[in-house]
Amino acid sequence: MKILRKTFLIDDGSFSETPEFDKIMDNIEDAIRAIKNPKESDGFFLYDKKQGSGVKPIKDAFIEKLNTLGWEDETIVQNPSIKKRKIDSSLQLSNGQYFGVEWETGNISSSHRAINRLKKGMLEGDLAGGILVLPSRKMYYYLTDRIGNYQELEPYFDVMGDTAEIKGLLGVIEIEHDGVGQDIPAIKKGTDGRALI
Repeated sequence: MKILRKTFLIDDGSFSETPEFDKIMDNIEDAIRAIKNPKESDGFFLYDKKQGSGVKPIKDAFIEKLNTLGWEDETIVQNPSIKKRKIDSSLQLSNGQYFGVEWETGNISSSHRAINRLKKGMLEGDLAGGILVLPSRKMYYYLTDRIGNYQELEPYFDVMGDTAEIKGLLGVIEIEHDGVGQDIPAIKKGTDGRALI
């Protein structure tokens, strides 16, 4: 899996200049690059068909990798304030706050909600920051119809980053597959394709 762009919508420097932030970005990038399809391949490849693959198994592989790195997905996090936010995965920081990451599996409205969930957590002080991971427009072509993608959300970045009240870091990462092929198994839609990743 390739990382095409990292865009920071909010960054006041209070968190992004800390060693913990460097560790967080390393963890997120490692978890993205660890996703393979087919499982035994050296990259992430998609079945060459429009809307031919599901998205949830891809997210599940990302979350499972983060769990091995000490993150807590929404089903295992114990902090009541973070648990109620239903953030895909979060990591507790040394100051008691958390950093959240969301992986898009829904439509563009879901992308807006994910950003708002992270911003609200930052505004209320529970989160030091958050990242939303989105497919590129090119990758979008091969995934579930109407999945939120970077290019579709990009026109709203100036609005999403327009605030003086929120401290911390809020960003978006654009990802893309390594290639396509007719011989690549399609990633099933729903949770039953989980074993393919």
